[in-house]
Amino acid sequence: MTASPLGWQLPPNSDHPLTTAEYERLPEDTEHRWELQEGWLVMSLSPKSRHMVTTSQLIIQLAPQLPTGLGAIPDIDINLELAAPDEPGNVRRPDLIIVDSAAYERSDAEGTLLRASEVLVIVEIVSRGSVRMDNVIKRGEYADAGIPHYWIIDVDEPVSLVDCHLAGEFGYQDNGGVAGVFTASVPFPVRLDLDALVRLTP
Repeated sequence: MTASPLGWQLPPNSDHPLTTAEYERLPEDTEHRWELQEGWLVMSLSPKSRHMVTTSQLIIQLAPQLPTGLGAIPDIDINLELAAPDEPGNVRRPDLIIVDSAAYERSDAEGTLLRASEVLVIVEIVSRGSVRMDNVIKRGEYADAGIPHYWIIDVDEPVSLVDCHLAGEFGYQDNGGVAGVFTASVPFPVRLDLDALVRLTP
């Protein structure tokens, strides 16, 4: 491990832009959350308790509404497939994804990352330090990666959800953000009580 200028430890092989395959081969790091941005490792802070509660409550609400064959997975690396295999890669670790079980089985069997082309919905929960990252940078990347639906959840009161969907050459279009209750018919019928997402118990 090599030390960064800030004093924390960097994984090995981080002194040059990494391909996605090189990123996949890095040793597991249980202390830090890493993403790969154009080949360079970027560390994000560990989520706060409100953030974690929102993720768990979102799964609880989603689980009985997901069609057969779909599942929700939190905090998992996604290969955005924005570069050729031998070029610097882009890997993001969203707060939650909804993916087909066949894609999960492939990834698990091969020991490789899930691919953007396999993700139906990607969810980011906005933290104070991620407002621009989630609303601008990742929004652009996820659209470029062809992920059909991107939900941005802001847990500041009132809790809100911006539902972004691909609109051809225009990238993502969105619903302007809703509070209270979010409902949609695509990519599957869903109803979310947004205020309940930040409550530990009903």
